[in-house]
Amino acid sequence: MTDPKSPESTLQVRVYYEDTDAGGVVFYANYLKFLERARTEWLRDLGVNQSGLAASEQRLFVVRALDMSYRKPARLDDLLTIRSRVTKLGRASIHFAQRAERNGELLAEGNIQVCCVDAIHMRPAELPADIRAKLEFIQE
Repeated sequence: MTDPKSPESTLQVRVYYEDTDAGGVVFYANYLKFLERARTEWLRDLGVNQSGLAASEQRLFVVRALDMSYRKPARLDDLLTIRSRVTKLGRASIHFAQRAERNGELLAEGNIQVCCVDAIHMRPAELPADIRAKLEFIQE
């Protein structure tokens, strides 16, 4: 669990056989899953329950855009550290900078824009005030 007051979150992820391709390295799209887990767990550490938010306020978080760079491969059984930071808050969006590392060595990094949407119409919706306050506190 990451300190909810820290501007950076970390999550440890083990590479399993199912994460690798025929060459024995992590399939590029699986990094997106690792980054998603890290964002979700960080929000959970901040007290944001996404299923509860969907049920009570009809709000969902969806990825709107991303930019990824891959530097070095991860392999079966590697223990990765996923680092996440909030870099910008919009009216209905959260921008994250995320990195996948192995023993401090950069493997992949990305900038991900997540949008808050109305669960019924799937249109942008303002971030709830309590979530905004928590994210403003830890934003760079």
